[in-house]
Amino acid sequence: MGLLNLPGLADRVSQSVVVPKAPDAKKLSKTWKTLQTSFDQNKPQPMDLKLKTFASLSNFPSLEEIKTHTKISQADADASRSSHEQVVKELPPYPESLYSGRGIVILAGGKFSTFATTGMGMLREVGSTLPVEIWMKDKKEEKAGWCKQILQDGMVCRRLSDYMDVSSLQHGYQLKINSILFSSFEQILFLDADNVPVKNPDPIFEAKSFKDTGVVLWPDYWKHTGSPLLPYEVGLADEASEILRDDQTAESGQLIWDKRRHWKALCLAAYYNYYGPTHYYTLISQGWAGWGDKDTFPMALRSLSQDYYMVPHELKTLFVNGTDHGIGMLQADPTNHETYEPMFLHSNMIKWSIRDFMCIGCSKDKEPVIKSFLEKEDSSIHFHLQYHERIFRPDDMQAMGIDPEPLVWRSMEHTACRSVWKDDDLCKRTRTHMAETFGHKFEPPGMMAGVLGYGDRICIKDKV
Repeated sequence: MGLLNLPGLADRVSQSVVVPKAPDAKKLSKTWKTLQTSFDQNKPQPMDLKLKTFASLSNFPSLEEIKTHTKISQADADASRSSHEQVVKELPPYPESLYSGRGIVILAGGKFSTFATTGMGMLREVGSTLPVEIWMKDKKEEKAGWCKQILQDGMVCRRLSDYMDVSSLQHGYQLKINSILFSSFEQILFLDADNVPVKNPDPIFEAKSFKDTGVVLWPDYWKHTGSPLLPYEVGLADEASEILRDDQTAESGQLIWDKRRHWKALCLAAYYNYYGPTHYYTLISQGWAGWGDKDTFPMALRSLSQDYYMVPHELKTLFVNGTDHGIGMLQADPTNHETYEPMFLHSNMIKWSIRDFMCIGCSKDKEPVIKSFLEKEDSSIHFHLQYHERIFRPDDMQAMGIDPEPLVWRSMEHTACRSVWKDDDLCKRTRTHMAETFGHKFEPPGMMAGVLGYGDRICIKDKV
């Protein structure tokens, strides 16, 4: 049985998306300063909690290993609990008039921007009409001309450095919470730079799961491995406890959050991330798997006894066609409680960047790609790119009733041929692969333009 027929470009409706207004920088900076002052005055202990990996990362640790892995004195745990209690007391009320509307937040910058371009294009390919904010650490992470170019698609760049002193950020995992906190939107869908939507996510905001709770989270592969002192420190238990043992961990490559309804939990998550690299990331995962920001969000909600919706469907791993090599995590549509339907491909293993896929000789560029997958003969997708084969397993796509790969390539073609990263040779290789693999046709074949937006109709025709 063949794959699904794709709609032709003529069937897609191009809609004008209004670029969101920037939040009030003065008010937002003041809000952050209030939080930061409280955080600085209420440090968890110890402030240099050492990350120590488990003996085996392939076998889930035993209860005894979890209980004894991280060493924290009772005095330090008591001090951390006291600091946490004080932070909770000092959490500020929701800042009226600072945020408004709905939108999508993507964290990018530097090499992550070329990953983000693919997901940005897919948002428009699958029909999303929500405005998008692309957040970066500072101006140094911006690609010249890119931010101006994406305005026509209802997307806008923002810099964390405009609202805070970014020198205080010790790790990239800390950028996520601040991009969410500083975003102009009241209700946000956050996406990692390497997250590729395969279905229009806009309806999530109208789904019962979101309206009932105000937060939607997605599951990760494994159960919780947090220290027994974690529930004690965050006020979930009056002593060291294994109550988190059977909890499913979260995967934060995508999350939905209503700031008005869960403002204090968002601020508490900011506290966990503020001290994430030195304390909470290690306390939460203990170095087994998933060290980082991802479980700070449900932990903050639980600490404040606030409801959230955890998508009930297990994530699926997407594999490279003809191999057992993973591509990424395929997460479910939360609007369908009963049946698994894919919505997001968090491509954490193979990043869908056209330069990383098809560039030749880019190691000499100002923005170097050490070696593209096309250049690496030992890459799991080298054969597919060299001989124009599909990368997603066709049988898997057929079974799930989706066929996103041609659309993903259309998004990457935009980057190769019609963006600030455009390059004649890269564009030609990309279009040749699309024509040979999916039957795309280009009119005129050699045309490139730098002023066209995602989903422009004049360049690509789908195979009928």
